Amino acid sequence: MSAIRTANVVGLGYIGLPTAAILAVNGIKVHGTDVNESVVEQVARGAVPFVEPDLGGFLSQAVGAGMLTASTAVQPADAYILAVPTPFHEDLSPDLGYVQAAAEAVAPVLEPGALVILESTSPPRTTEKVAEWIAAKRPDLVDADGNSSVLYAHCPERVLPGRIMTELVTNDRIVGGITAEAALKAKELYSAFCDGQILLTDATTAELAKLVENSYRDVNIAFANELSLIADELDINVWELIELANHHPRVNILQPGPGVGGHCIAVDPWFIVDAAPTLSRLIRTAREVNDAKPNWVLDKVADAVAGNEAPVIAALGLAFKPDIDDLRESPALQITAELADRYASGTVLAVEPHIDELPSKLANRRNVELATLADAARRADVVLLLVDHRQFRGTSPRALGIDTDKIVDTKGIWA
Repeated sequence: MSAIRTANVVGLGYIGLPTAAILAVNGIKVHGTDVNESVVEQVARGAVPFVEPDLGGFLSQAVGAGMLTASTAVQPADAYILAVPTPFHEDLSPDLGYVQAAAEAVAPVLEPGALVILESTSPPRTTEKVAEWIAAKRPDLVDADGNSSVLYAHCPERVLPGRIMTELVTNDRIVGGITAEAALKAKELYSAFCDGQILLTDATTAELAKLVENSYRDVNIAFANELSLIADELDINVWELIELANHHPRVNILQPGPGVGGHCIAVDPWFIVDAAPTLSRLIRTAREVNDAKPNWVLDKVADAVAGNEAPVIAALGLAFKPDIDDLRESPALQITAELADRYASGTVLAVEPHIDELPSKLANRRNVELATLADAARRADVVLLLVDHRQFRGTSPRALGIDTDKIVDTKGIWA
């Protein structure tokens, strides 16, 4: 196999851009492709279009050295990494439209021997679909026996937002090929920067492994969230309950919250349910428990503002997890939008220290303001703590002048 010297990363989002940057600073000449012209423009001049610690240094180094370029068009390369969204439809079935569009975008420039890697978290056998979509556009790349001259692999990301640049290097990596040759070729590419163990398997097993990892976490969070409902019913402090239970040497219960967000844990379990609907009963139930938690939070706010027809409600945090600006599938954002609709005569003060303007989901609601923590604490009739950002953890109701009976704390940092 010839060495990989160039790569084209399709999708310059939270995973694609860090991957492109780290490949580039490790000697692979990278071209990044994205349909968003604003993202392309920022990347091309070395600016990061979202918050991710340390990414700026990698990106500026790569762009400055001429090792990373960006445009809206795919460029010929030895390897292609597809890192595009994989959301789901309203009926919770997978939406592979972005993946198909990315596959069809690279098809015209492919040459025999090229490597196509799907990084997007995907339902089982999506990598095989990528090969089929490309073969439909480029039948010349498939011989009479149906064998492709292009290599296909799946390599799911396994990184934590806020630590991506570290975990890209240190975490073990799963690489699954449609063929053994494809897996080995993909391993060669990731070896350029990955110090963790690179584990080889087939593409479908690699796809399911990523879904299993996130479903495992979802089930455990659902247990904590269900405990919070039970504890509330019995008038017990759930945070104390979990702390006491976790003193058992073989018990490690996670912390409850307002729901589960992000593009992974809130989405991936549904891909397993879709693939095996009659067998994934526990996974489905966990998803239903976590998806229902925002309604329970809304009921708690309703109790707190009962009798006030125009309440001022402070919603602390919009991101799906602490200390980042990622709002994807965020229960905090969902709850804040619902509060604005339920209390149209009132005011919702959104406090999110990692953004400069309201997201589109809130910007069209006239009764929502982006506020500072101090302003929200001063004005609010009730304070709803949704995300345990460092800024919120580093203070207290007493320091902010908030009466404790005005607080609905879904994260337990002020409980």
